[in-house]
Amino acid sequence: MSKIIDKRVTAKLDGDFAAFLIGVKINAWWKVDKWLPVVMAMPRMLKELSVQPREETGFLGHTNAGPGLIVQYWRSFEHLETYAKSQEHAHFPAWRAFNKNIKQTRGDIGIWHETYLVRAGEYENVYSGMPPHGLGRVGELVPADGTLSEAQGRLKDRV
Repeated sequence: MSKIIDKRVTAKLDGDFAAFLIGVKINAWWKVDKWLPVVMAMPRMLKELSVQPREETGFLGHTNAGPGLIVQYWRSFEHLETYAKSQEHAHFPAWRAFNKNIKQTRGDIGIWHETYLVRAGEYENVYSGMPPHGLGRVGELVPADGTLSEAQGRLKDRV
């Protein structure tokens, strides 16, 4: 477990970025053959991305946000899409296998994602008594004091 930061901090990230939320919902727990490959594929993809240079993939990092939900941060949507469509990386074959496996039983397991394009300075965050989390895992953590002590100040500081 990461070390708890025992003060209020905020994360800064230079430039635009993309936030990618991806999740899974198992609707038929007894159909292990349908959901197990999906559950096993994501850790492989994250491991693959974590060992490659950020400059090459554009993958900045991720946070497990709860059961069945991962938030990923990417330098751009183009980086995310390039990875997703690359036949040389883990995502594309996993996506193809998933679609083949659930073709006739799409309701057994649900998957979803949402992509948000974030312009530089158009976000704010604060973390208190937390280990590095969310943007705090991929950006620079700075004390959330002075003008950064309130949400409005954090937004103004980034614009």
